[in-house]
Amino acid sequence: MRTFKQGLSIENPLTVLMIGLCATLAVSTQVQGALFMGLAVIFVLTMSNTIISVFRKAIPNEVRIPIFIVVIASFVTIVDLTMKAFVPGVYQFLGIWIPLIVVNCVILGRAEAFAYHNRVSLAVADGLGMGVGYWIVIVVLAFVREFIGTGKIVIFDTTLMALPSGYAPPGLVLLFPGAFFIFGFMIAATRALSDRAARRRKVATS
Repeated sequence: MRTFKQGLSIENPLTVLMIGLCATLAVSTQVQGALFMGLAVIFVLTMSNTIISVFRKAIPNEVRIPIFIVVIASFVTIVDLTMKAFVPGVYQFLGIWIPLIVVNCVILGRAEAFAYHNRVSLAVADGLGMGVGYWIVIVVLAFVREFIGTGKIVIFDTTLMALPSGYAPPGLVLLFPGAFFIFGFMIAATRALSDRAARRRKVATS
């Protein structure tokens, strides 16, 4: 549980480690796309961590990175074909960013830094924690960008919520400068909450 929680807070891949930002900023213009991108990362990260941890003692150190990529690519292929078959609209929106999960720094980084050096139970917890942490941040970012940038939240052609008809959405929010601006606020808020929690723990133990 401690390993799982680290991915949600002190080692969150986006707001703390700040890895895998390219795909995050690119696909976070729609909540629907962000939801499926996050789920894809959770699946690939957890499964690849598990397989790499299971066979870590049999993987030669000299060729570990190519082996990691082959393992990750296998699960990315499963995600790619599944989305193409069952959610073609989401698949088209995510586009090249699905196969690029293979080289996503979050996935490869956890394989190298954690799964290759720890037992299976910890590798699974790390994969789930990092994946869920990634999913939460990308969905929140997408919600803010889509709601402010379009004035509504649409999932599978259904409008879940909308601002008044007179609202004039600022298009900048859907562009990369707007994404960086909002993401910066999210990082600041996350660190402020972390510092506050740390002070409370310090007071409680003193």
